[in-house]
Amino acid sequence: MTRFVVHFALAALASAQVSPRAAKLHKDAFVFDGHVHVISRQLYDGTDIGKRLPDGQVDLPRMIDGGLDAAMFSMYVPEQYYPGRYETRQALRLTDLALRQIAANSARVEIAYNARDIARINRTGKLAAVLDLEGGFDLDGDLAILRTLYRAGLRMLQLPAHNWANQFAESCCAAKSKFSGLTEHGRAVVREMNRLGMVIQVSHSSDATIEQVLELSTQPILASHHGLRRRNDIPRNMPDELIRKLAAKGGVIGFHIGNEFHNRPMFEWRSKHAGKPFWDTSAIGKREAEMPITDIDRLVAKTFPMVGMPAPDELLFEPEDWIAVIEEAISIAGEDHVALGSDFDGGPTPPRGMKDIADLPRLTEAMLRRGWSEQRIRKFLGGNLLRLFGEVTGGKVAGR
Repeated sequence: MTRFVVHFALAALASAQVSPRAAKLHKDAFVFDGHVHVISRQLYDGTDIGKRLPDGQVDLPRMIDGGLDAAMFSMYVPEQYYPGRYETRQALRLTDLALRQIAANSARVEIAYNARDIARINRTGKLAAVLDLEGGFDLDGDLAILRTLYRAGLRMLQLPAHNWANQFAESCCAAKSKFSGLTEHGRAVVREMNRLGMVIQVSHSSDATIEQVLELSTQPILASHHGLRRRNDIPRNMPDELIRKLAAKGGVIGFHIGNEFHNRPMFEWRSKHAGKPFWDTSAIGKREAEMPITDIDRLVAKTFPMVGMPAPDELLFEPEDWIAVIEEAISIAGEDHVALGSDFDGGPTPPRGMKDIADLPRLTEAMLRRGWSEQRIRKFLGGNLLRLFGEVTGGKVAGR
């Protein structure tokens, strides 16, 4: 599969919503999304990432339509698997499925283990997939399991257990936490990830966890799908001072595509209609602890595909409004430390007029409309994330 397919897809978009200049720039740029939910739904519905799906926000054809050159294939372990301690089994099942699905679609996608792999894969016209785990690989942080996942191909790992409490790294949003930040074993996990060359992903971490990881890590860290707390004062977003510290250590903050993160009226509307904030997992517990994993599977399957809650158009940001949030982040951290981390198929309500990952060229159009230089656009779309990935995993690529 060559890039001319992307050209035709982008050309079709250009006639409606994307200018020829933006379509060409997006096609020519290196586009690397730092957080895309891939594989999880396939475990439940048996679909193939290589087939265009009628629902949801992500599949391989739409990723190609969106101009992606690389993506963090984020495999998600939901909280329902934690009370019964099925988290490691689920992580292994997802990894196995990812390897099989990528192999089955090897004409269009290939796993990348470092930045040189990404460049090599792109030269063949394929999408580079970096395996990433969102959620707990083991609530106790067993280093043997960490190393096993690394050998299986995992190159990025979320430190906390999503919005649940693990035993070594504090989540931003767990109902109960027995400690602040990292335990001594949590520090050992950070050191082992540094030694292995795995990207430490701190989205869903508490402020204390992020602060302590920044003090300890010898490598830059990634907050893959985040927002600004100054825009929406919720624990899933990052305060200015932490963003400055993250940037000072060479880190990158990726920005979530969902209105819920950056658009306070939309966050309040969604919380009211859902009856709780989007991160609240306090209802999960005793019932799930007594269920076999097959029953957990049936329970979780109902939540897929994970897309945003339909909301009135007048509540939604335009793409240009979303880009304005990134501009605020640049004023804090600089343009070398921001990236795309869409969280498509992870439940976001995208900006008005965007429905799935194929609509990414609309962001390039919005950046041009707001006067961004092509150099800044290229950094945001993928250059900054590639730099971090190369520094952590090795295989830096000059000029990308």
